[in-house]
Order: sequence, then structure tokens, then C-alpha cells
Amino acid sequence: MTRIRHISYETLKWGIVALLVAGLLSFVVKGADEPADPSLRTAARTPVEGFGEIAYRVNRTPQSTRCAILAQNAMQQTRGLAGRSDLSGYDGMLFVHPADVTAAIPTRNTGLALSTAFFDAGGRFMSSSDTEPCADRVDCPTVTPSAPYRYAIQVAQGGLAGLGIEAGAVLSVGGPCP
Repeated sequence: MTRIRHISYETLKWGIVALLVAGLLSFVVKGADEPADPSLRTAARTPVEGFGEIAYRVNRTPQSTRCAILAQNAMQQTRGLAGRSDLSGYDGMLFVHPADVTAAIPTRNTGLALSTAFFDAGGRFMSSSDTEPCADRVDCPTVTPSAPYRYAIQVAQGGLAGLGIEAGAVLSVGGPCP
């Protein structure tokens, strides 16, 4: 009888070890260390030559400060996302103007389908629109605001809602990226 208990104990011990190993392997394979919400993942950002980066927050998602490519001068704003096929790990590109403007944002030579949102001087959401990629042609559309704006953000098309950008949203801009 003692021998049977010993075998059962050994079998149980190895069964537990096997389960622990299988569980550990599933965590490694599935990436269980990442949060389920993709917006909370920390993708590696690669600096974009000729641009800075800036932190921002949307009141609809107060738990997180986000990071965008910063387009703050005329040359950066004219270039925008031209020639890019990805966002280099950033949420998007944030256009920041020192005063209200009505300038359209060009889409020439963009390899991304984009959603653009416009905000007034107080950071209040005004409007948004979507654009498709446009080759390096002179007849590419521009993204035109509904009224003078102070800030605009361009993200991968369909990405505004995931950032909390919608009617009633308020944008806060500034500081280093997390």
C-alpha cells in the first residue's frame, strides 16, 4: 500500500510540474505580459528625422498620457506624413499652431489612410475627416477644417475613437512623452 501512495504522489508531482511548464510556455507564446488594450501597449518609438515628439492627453481617456510626432513649424506642417508608410510607434502626428489657422493639411505622397481631428484653442474637438493614401501627385486632396483651429492630429484611419477623440473631447498638449 505504501508503494501505491508513493507512485501516486510522484505522478501528481510531475503532473503539477508539467502544468506549470505548459502555463509558462503559454504566457511566453501568447505575450501575456502585454495589456489586452492595444492603446496601453508600449510600442517602441523611432524618432522621425526633422520632427520632435510631444505628449498629449484626451479627457475621454484620462488614465493615459500619449505621444505623437510634433509638427510645429511651417516646414514640418507642410511635410506632414508625406513619404511615410507607418507612424514609427507614435499614436499619430500632432500639428500645433501658435494662433488659430484655417490652413488645410496636405495628403500628397502619404502612404497611409488617415483620420484627422481638429481642435480649437481651448483643445475642444471641432471636426474630423478621413483620407485615403495619395501618391506623389499634384491633385491629392487636402484635409480642410470646418473652422479656424489651433491643433490637429492625424492617426491611422479609424484610430480616433480608440484615443477617445470624438464629440465633446478636449485635448491637452505639452510635456515629454512617457
